Amino acid sequence: MPGMLEGKVAIVTGAGQGVGRAIAEGLAKAGASVVINDVGVTLTGEAENASAAEEAAAGIRGAGGQAAANRDSVADWGSAQRIVQTALDAFGRVDIVVNNAGILRDAIFHRMDPDEWRAVIDVHLHGSFNISRAAAPHFRQQQSGSYIHMTSTAGLIGNFGQANYMAAKLGIVGLSRAIAMDMQRFNVRSNCIAPFAWSRMVSSIPTETEADQVRVAKLKQMTPEKIAPMVAFLGSDAAKAVSGQVFAVRNNEIFLMSQPRPVRSLHRGEGWTPEAIAEQLPGALGPSLVPLERSADVFSWDPV
Repeated sequence: MPGMLEGKVAIVTGAGQGVGRAIAEGLAKAGASVVINDVGVTLTGEAENASAAEEAAAGIRGAGGQAAANRDSVADWGSAQRIVQTALDAFGRVDIVVNNAGILRDAIFHRMDPDEWRAVIDVHLHGSFNISRAAAPHFRQQQSGSYIHMTSTAGLIGNFGQANYMAAKLGIVGLSRAIAMDMQRFNVRSNCIAPFAWSRMVSSIPTETEADQVRVAKLKQMTPEKIAPMVAFLGSDAAKAVSGQVFAVRNNEIFLMSQPRPVRSLHRGEGWTPEAIAEQLPGALGPSLVPLERSADVFSWDPV
């Protein structure tokens, strides 16, 4: 029985290991030919394993799938063009782009330096734009295509010491929705997934308190392979009516996440003064203000 992605070609960035590799392997099992992109760096962006992409591609080929490797950086515009060209050279087309590549440079905000800010924004946000934009003319010409961007509940909800990562991941949500709206006329879709899975990126979570240790122990139970089926679905023709959405995948759970909409309102016929706002806003809107919660505070129950 042919897989849901038979005949399709996917690019997965940051696919040398962890969540990206599991996604690539899942797409290959569903029938897609896959370009494995990975520069082979550590969690913080230093050179580590230059052969990571080829090793992952070889694993897929060894299991009977089709895969090609690429080591270009998503953070560079010219390199992004070469990543897409790898798909065209190896398989003749591109149908799915999975923006998964990322690094971390965690620091509490008042100690975060500009280089830590730029490095994370370059890979996550600029990288997602670069690859998406490089694939866009091909999607437009063939009148089809699917983008799947990895966001994070750290960006959607919040976390300590990750201003750069949070800004990038929430920016990706805006980028995805813009792509969905601009390219709808070409039958191109764009969605986000916030994945819960034990990976290098999650392994950096501090475990100084007992609560953090319990949280990490639960995360270790959630393997990267659990993310792949949702990615495969969103890349398939079965998801043709799904675009501009944000999902979270946590073990065997799939969540549709909310997006900003008006919650409460105040109006005053004669207009506002600062004093009038101070008098009325706290009582009227105070109960609806969003608390400063972390992802773990919102997803406080055990994964299924």
